Amino acid sequence: MTILTSELDSNSEQFRNNRQAMLAALEEFRAVEEKVRAKEQEAQEKFHKRGKLLPRERLSLLLDAGSEFIELGSLVGHKMHDDKDGSGAGGGIIAGIGRVAGIRCLIVLNNSAIKGGTISPGGLDKILRIQEIARDNKLPVVTLAESGGANLNYATDVFIPGAKAFANQARMSAAGIPQVTVVHGNATAGGAYQPGLSDVVIAVRGKAKMFLAGPPLLKAATGEIATDEELGGAELHACDAGTAEYLAEDDADGIRIARDVMAALPWNAQLPYQPAAEFNEPLYSADELLGVVPAEAKQPYDVREIIARIADGSEFQDFKNEFDQQTVCGFSRIGGFSCGIIGNNGPITAKGANKAAQFIQLCEQNNIALLFLHNTTGFMVGTESERNGIIKHGSKMLQAVANATVPKLSIVVGGSYGAGNYAMCGRGLDPRFIFAWPNSKTAVMGGAQAGKVLRIVTEEKQRKMGVEPDEKMLTQLEQMTAAKLEMGSTALFGTARLWDDGLIDPRDTRTLLMHLLSICHEAQQRPLRPNTFGVARF
Repeated sequence: MTILTSELDSNSEQFRNNRQAMLAALEEFRAVEEKVRAKEQEAQEKFHKRGKLLPRERLSLLLDAGSEFIELGSLVGHKMHDDKDGSGAGGGIIAGIGRVAGIRCLIVLNNSAIKGGTISPGGLDKILRIQEIARDNKLPVVTLAESGGANLNYATDVFIPGAKAFANQARMSAAGIPQVTVVHGNATAGGAYQPGLSDVVIAVRGKAKMFLAGPPLLKAATGEIATDEELGGAELHACDAGTAEYLAEDDADGIRIARDVMAALPWNAQLPYQPAAEFNEPLYSADELLGVVPAEAKQPYDVREIIARIADGSEFQDFKNEFDQQTVCGFSRIGGFSCGIIGNNGPITAKGANKAAQFIQLCEQNNIALLFLHNTTGFMVGTESERNGIIKHGSKMLQAVANATVPKLSIVVGGSYGAGNYAMCGRGLDPRFIFAWPNSKTAVMGGAQAGKVLRIVTEEKQRKMGVEPDEKMLTQLEQMTAAKLEMGSTALFGTARLWDDGLIDPRDTRTLLMHLLSICHEAQQRPLRPNTFGVARF
């Protein structure tokens, strides 16, 4: 492969400006994450007095020491629903991919330190997404449960779609994907079915409470009077009902048992032997990724500058560069894993779409994962583009992206606008994983462009009606539209709505991609032992 030669001048004023803009965007989303952590810490004394650990303390005990944890959707629901100040971001769920007893798992914790771990509509969307990730990547699921259930202020929003989460659990069990749950506290009403549908349940003595109706509802419905323990305590479920397989003495003991359960699974032994991959580090510093993408969206740059800082040995084999130079395609390796990379150096032309569609089919033919680096204004428009068949070729690119079965990873490094978002495997085209840099923007079009479009349409409509256009009103409409589109295109806005799986520091891009490619590769190699109905308690 060709070794890329960087033209980036890290001492230039433009680089410094880009870097400062990226650091400011990075600080903004880190500040939100810290606000959530601070809110959780406020509950520490209360939890400890009750003999409980905070959710993140439980997570630390569960994970293998020193192993990676890829958090997913950390800012879902940010300033949505009843999250007024951003401290409730996360949707009531902490989730990510980490190692438990050497086994890569999808880990889910109810964030009971904030609003009792109640699930918002955004939280439900997050649960459904992480179940999708577990299914597609054949990852066992370990859940540390303690939740007040659905946020009743939004019960009508989560009731019907909430059944999908239970259906997913049943189908994952039937597919042969293990699910282990430790019940640390409340798991009531619909929430009781989450452990009930798990393959293995561990209940913490004196703390776990699993019942379909709590004491107040029971009394109101039947007149029967019972305590929490009598109705659904850990001992009842371990000794009488048989809902729990194991009885733990406290939070730490429950997590110890969960780790033992995972260690007993011959999960990794089922994989074929794979020698450790050998690879060279990139020739250029990851720190320089902070200054690669221009702070000014209209300023051009070469996406190869990113590739040079994430690819093994900074090697990249360009594909049909002379045919079209605005859509960059080529072969590379990241962490020893073969990867086909598609990036943007401008709008997607008819030739660029044609080239990308062929490249995707080559990757599909040779079982090579695809990486999309988004920074596009979308498809090229104009009479020449239409004459060149932009709709036809663009459609073929979309078909190729949609139908490719190899793992597809997306990183939104800049703008991702219009149908360009679709063609570059945005959320709607089902990438295996999609993450975004904090400077990124995703929208149907740029705010200024949208404002001008609406102004032109409104002005033409007024003229057709025989009305003299009101310039002041048109200017106000243009400005309001532009502001609204800009506000709805930011990285924080998008990640709050699960348009991606999380925001990342650009400097972590290569490390993240190495983990993701490893996860995808492992999933391709792993055999499952499906059954008809999943593991059930009779």
